[in-house]
Amino acid sequence: MAEKKIYTPQGFKALQDELDYLVNVRVEENKKEISTARAFGDLSENSEYDEAKQEQGKIHARIDELREMIANAKVIDESQIDESKISVGSIVVLYNVERGREFTYHIVGSYETDPKNGKISDSSPVGLALIGAGVGDEVVVAGVKEQHLQIKSVTRAKE
Repeated sequence: MAEKKIYTPQGFKALQDELDYLVNVRVEENKKEISTARAFGDLSENSEYDEAKQEQGKIHARIDELREMIANAKVIDESQIDESKISVGSIVVLYNVERGREFTYHIVGSYETDPKNGKISDSSPVGLALIGAGVGDEVVVAGVKEQHLQIKSVTRAKE
């Protein structure tokens, strides 16, 4: 059995929405693309047909991948979480002692990461250091350059 991956409710819904879009929209669009390309004639020299068939393979591969991810997802239950401690789903305001800067991270499951938008994985070095800590704690993140982070606030994402 595959390992369960942790998702926030928002991240799990995004998986379901993508699967729904692919199954209900992209598959039908792709069928039309294949049909249109087939009408161009000789399939052995028909690049539009080849491209549409390749796209069909990609769509179905992604559908299979999403179904597997959904089947092996563990969605965090927000009502069972101690909001004073950092866990998946927490939004954390931190102060980096070395840089003298404050910044915010949203701790998410590993498949939901989006560092450019402040979403970091619970299994990243910073995420691992923060899990279980609370307001007022200082954590040390080991790496090429050690970081000292002071936790200023911990909140939960609103649905």
